[in-house]
Amino acid sequence: MKKLSARRRHPLAAVVVLLLALAATGGLYAAFAPAGTAKADETAQSLAIEEGKKLYSVGCASCHGTGGQGTTDGPSLVGVGSAAVDFQVGTGRMPAQQPGAQVPRKKVIYSQAQIDQLAAYVASLGAGPIVPTEGQYSPDGADIAKGGELFRTNCAQCHNFTGEGGALTYGKYAPSLEGVDPKHLYEAMQTGPQNMPSFPDTTMPEKEKKDIIAYVQAVNSDNSASPGGLKLGGLGPVSEGLFAWVFGLGALIAVAIWVAAHTAKAKKS
Repeated sequence: MKKLSARRRHPLAAVVVLLLALAATGGLYAAFAPAGTAKADETAQSLAIEEGKKLYSVGCASCHGTGGQGTTDGPSLVGVGSAAVDFQVGTGRMPAQQPGAQVPRKKVIYSQAQIDQLAAYVASLGAGPIVPTEGQYSPDGADIAKGGELFRTNCAQCHNFTGEGGALTYGKYAPSLEGVDPKHLYEAMQTGPQNMPSFPDTTMPEKEKKDIIAYVQAVNSDNSASPGGLKLGGLGPVSEGLFAWVFGLGALIAVAIWVAAHTAKAKKS
């Protein structure tokens, strides 16, 4: 009897075994769950690339080549990154209706899900700028005044002082920035579409891009008033001087002619 009672388990032994089992289960979960999650993400990315390749074959391959290598009708897409695709397709510029000096913004024909799939496929062809997160391009907390300084230094030469666009050479032009989505403004600075130079983070940090976006949105919002009245395209003293020269000087010439004509009549009478 004594020997049997000595072998009897302690009442807390079952609790200890249960805790060990739970710990082991948690350890197994910690060991395998991340791998399972990563595997699911990898599978989803592979599916997106496959679907994007199908869309690319129908809408893009005729100009950019079956493997994105480029042709005489379109540049190579190897290394342009997902941000370039999201900008070009998300603003309706691509697919292009016809070749020309400038591809204009037009109605978007793809859904955002399809744009994401196209971007995933093109990104798989070579590393490039990726689509920014909302935190990167949101103007919340940005310095609008600093953004104005940066815009006038880097952008106003083409887009004019308030981002209303302007003419370039050989039929090209800098488009208006009014009503452009902040994400697309950020992507344009990242990728440098068409005639625009690119501003990577090494050249223009993320914070400065946010400041510029905040400035563009502020000057083109309905709450932004023009204290001088008619803003004449926002070009500043250039357009104002031209307006004064054409209409002001024209009015003076007209008055001078009228006075001379009436003076001549008075002398004859």
